[in-house]
Amino acid sequence: MSPELAGAPSMMDVAKAAGVSLATVDRVLNRRKGVKTRTVERVLKTALDLGYMGERDHERLSKPRPPNIAFLLPMGTNPYLRLLGEKVRAVADTRTRDAAPLRCFFIESFDAAALAAAIRHHARWADGIAFMAIDHPLVREAAEEVSAGGTRLVTIVSDLPHPSREAYVGLDNQAAGRTAAHLLGRFCRPNQGSVALVAGSRVYRAHAEREMGFLGLIDEAHPGLRVIGMREGHDDRNENYRHTISLIEQNPDLVGIYNVGGSSDGIARALRERNKAGQIVFIGHGLTPDTRRLLIEGTMDVVINSDPDAIISEALTQFSLMPEELPGRRVERPPFKMDLIFRENLPPTQIVPTTHARRGQDQSP
Repeated sequence: MSPELAGAPSMMDVAKAAGVSLATVDRVLNRRKGVKTRTVERVLKTALDLGYMGERDHERLSKPRPPNIAFLLPMGTNPYLRLLGEKVRAVADTRTRDAAPLRCFFIESFDAAALAAAIRHHARWADGIAFMAIDHPLVREAAEEVSAGGTRLVTIVSDLPHPSREAYVGLDNQAAGRTAAHLLGRFCRPNQGSVALVAGSRVYRAHAEREMGFLGLIDEAHPGLRVIGMREGHDDRNENYRHTISLIEQNPDLVGIYNVGGSSDGIARALRERNKAGQIVFIGHGLTPDTRRLLIEGTMDVVINSDPDAIISEALTQFSLMPEELPGRRVERPPFKMDLIFRENLPPTQIVPTTHARRGQDQSP
């Protein structure tokens, strides 16, 4: 029966009969966060008894509410994170009405205060938040606060080792750095000269751990290679380009570059301009259209990749497996699969459907 028909019960009638506010009835009928189970049951029974809804809608709304899930990613020119965001939104667009509502937001990169504010803001509606963490007191405080309020947290790509997060989905980044050092050291012939690291920023634990692993193995296994101090390019292709030009000009014996972060196309541009493409060993992260092209043309030697589809799937699985009555429970999962992509083993290209941001969602830059 439609509540718009003359004499039909209204939401206000349901609210009065159930002894709750009109806002509470709206939250129950739209399956929003923040209503106690007993209140949900009372409102739905009242709506059914008054004829405001039929048996089918009552049965559907009486089932456990799927959790609202938010993904928070840094905005910027990092192609891998843009790809990850597009894939999250593509998954969101294909979910059924009864699946967990999923939304993706891009926030200011390398900004702990912005990330902390976003975590608090989206915890108002989200039951679970997956985010690329910045290991900073502001972020840890926000995570602890929303976790205590019942919002479950999963870190992706870069971890926040704190009791408030329940799982980390991403590479063992120290192992990734050691792997990069092993490959670079084996590829450099002769095994002498300078090698450089370019990163987004050490504020991301992933980048700091990759640097640590790289330095450790170079020191252990390749004493003939001299490591130049890491340059922070903030995953910006133009900054990475300028850093690489400077590295080439200041270090005539430069034999290798490890891009700890994203936007490898800026580094490749500098290598091509200085006629160093294919001469300087170049290893980076994230298989995207730009790094794929760089592998094919021979400017990049190896891409260390973590499958974005698998990251999204695993994060959603973690939320579905964790009981709501145990907020803050940590799940230590096996290390995430690390793919080493060379020109000769490139997987087929996957086309990501174009998606449009919904009202209230941040646009991908």
